[in-house]
Amino acid sequence: MTVSTTPPRTPATAPLGPGSLLWSYAGDMRSLLPGAAAGLMQLMHPGIGAGVSEHSAFFDAPFDRIYRSVPQIWATIFAPDADRRGRAIRDLHRAIGGVDEHHRRYHALEPETYWWAHATFTWEIFKAVDVFHPGTLSAEDRERLYAETVTWYSRYGVSMRPVPPDYASFQSKFWHICAKRLELTPAAARALDIAKHGSDTVSLMPVGGARLERAGRLVAERPLRLVTFGCLPSIVRDRFDIPWSPADQVRFAALAMANRQGYRMVPTRLNHWTLRSTLRYIGAQTRPYRYQPAA
Repeated sequence: MTVSTTPPRTPATAPLGPGSLLWSYAGDMRSLLPGAAAGLMQLMHPGIGAGVSEHSAFFDAPFDRIYRSVPQIWATIFAPDADRRGRAIRDLHRAIGGVDEHHRRYHALEPETYWWAHATFTWEIFKAVDVFHPGTLSAEDRERLYAETVTWYSRYGVSMRPVPPDYASFQSKFWHICAKRLELTPAAARALDIAKHGSDTVSLMPVGGARLERAGRLVAERPLRLVTFGCLPSIVRDRFDIPWSPADQVRFAALAMANRQGYRMVPTRLNHWTLRSTLRYIGAQTRPYRYQPAA
């Protein structure tokens, strides 16, 4: 008896550039709003959590990783030399590996591990569109946007084997990992504690003096907590006992509606200029520390 096997489907790609959906949505300030939730889910992956714990100063300066990484990663969408930048990011991860606290070997470039980091950014874009933008994407647009994120991932020059072939397959794999694979790594536990309770010793700002830091903390901490926990998939909140009440859901829904309505008054060009200028500024401030290996 011959057992037939169906070869895995190759994920579709789509052109990525001006006029593409990803170019538009990732260039919008709202694309960053689910970012803290995406970062937390990255840290919950055993391989990423271990790498961050052992190969960075995460426990002393957890937000530094965000400020150093996001401008580089968003540049792999928009920069003229996006492919070169993607491969440079890949190469920064070559030496990140070891054995975690449960004696499991890990490496940042292990295909499923590296893909998960990108998967959370793909999820972030869709989450921003679904929650903070007016209107909804058609099924056709969802497939097109997903195919553009596959093109985005291909710029890293890594194995495409883990990449689901279409958006429905991506959703299925994403939720399976949330339900079965994520865990409360030490790095995730630290980040979750800061999100829940704040910290007087952790800087929220990439640059600035003590006065600016205090002002930023007063303005940002509570909304950041609400947006972070509100954007998380409910399965992640439930698995890790992340506090979320009906009142929180009402506040989050009101905040999302305020964003949808408020951004109608912001010209698109100004919105996109603000995001790119912010990322350029943060990138310039963090560049001297970007390529320093962990001590």
